[in-house]
Amino acid sequence: MTGILAWLSSLPEPLLYGALVLAAFAENIFPPLPADTVIALGAFVAARGDGSALGVWTATMLGNIGGAMMMYGLGHRYGLPWLLQRFPALFPAGAAERITARFKTQGMLAVIVSRFLPGVRAVVPPLAGAMDIGAVRALIAMALASGAWYGVVCVLAFRAGANADVLLERIAGQQRTLGLGAAAVVVVVLGVLWWRAPRRRR
Repeated sequence: MTGILAWLSSLPEPLLYGALVLAAFAENIFPPLPADTVIALGAFVAARGDGSALGVWTATMLGNIGGAMMMYGLGHRYGLPWLLQRFPALFPAGAAERITARFKTQGMLAVIVSRFLPGVRAVVPPLAGAMDIGAVRALIAMALASGAWYGVVCVLAFRAGANADVLLERIAGQQRTLGLGAAAVVVVVLGVLWWRAPRRRR
């Protein structure tokens, strides 16, 4: 973390924003990349310089949505088998099957909710494309989720004190909270669908 912070601190403001765009873009292609850490520390550096929260948020959203829609396009064009073969790092064991089932039952809501779940959010754009969820619907859903999450990151970074470690701890806590909230939404929706299924059959 110290190395990342030192590197970001050495960048002039335009390159700092460029680094945030690239980190947010790349997390859609290579999930192990610590993009949230880079973005949080970049926002931390910007807050203590001449940067703005809106500038950080905008740069992050441009990169994130750009990368997400590129992966959506690949999924739409080549389909799930090709994705599984070419991007094995994107698909943890069983993730594709679980999210595909969620998409079938919950549609656009599943896209929004799944983007809040650590470890699976990178799977969402290519699966949405492979399942032929409309590009505009997918874009809106992913923008809502990413906009909310990176808004939280920016607010925490610009309100943090001088300690970057405390900032990262707070962001990790917020991520856990949002992940649990998203999981609770999934459980509630599945419960409602299960409860309504017998009534439809009757």
